[in-house]
Amino acid sequence: MSRSPSSGPSQRQLRVGEQVRHALSDILQRGEILDPLLETAVISVSEVRMSPDLKIATAFISPLGAGDGQAVIKALAQHAKFIRGRVSGALRQMKYMPEFRFRLDTSFDNMAKIDELLRSPGVARDLDADNDKDGE
Repeated sequence: MSRSPSSGPSQRQLRVGEQVRHALSDILQRGEILDPLLETAVISVSEVRMSPDLKIATAFISPLGAGDGQAVIKALAQHAKFIRGRVSGALRQMKYMPEFRFRLDTSFDNMAKIDELLRSPGVARDLDADNDKDGE
C-alpha cells in the first residue's frame, strides 16, 4: 500500500514520534548530557517527526533560558550519538534506533507574529468595518 506524500505522516510515524519525544525529554530532564550550555538551559521538545522508514527522528527544540537557540541545537547535534544510545532503552521494541536531527522550533514565533498582525490597527479597523456591515 503506497501513501502519497501529501497525505501526511502515518499513524505509526506519529506514535513512534511521540515515544521518541518522551524518551528524549526524559534524558534532557534528568541532565544526562554533560555539556555546560545544555545544563544551564531548559529545553522543551515540542515535536519529533519520524521518517517513513522510522530511521531518522527530527526533533523540534525550544530552548528556554538560552540566548542563542542555534548554539543549543549545535550542542545537541554534537551529542546525537550519546542521545541515541541513551534512548535505546526506552525504545527497545524498535528494529532500528533512529538517527537524531535537531531543529529549532519556530512555531511559537510564528504564532506570536500572527497574533501581532491580528492586533494591528489596520486589521482591527477592517474587522470593525465588517462588524458594522453585519449589524445593518
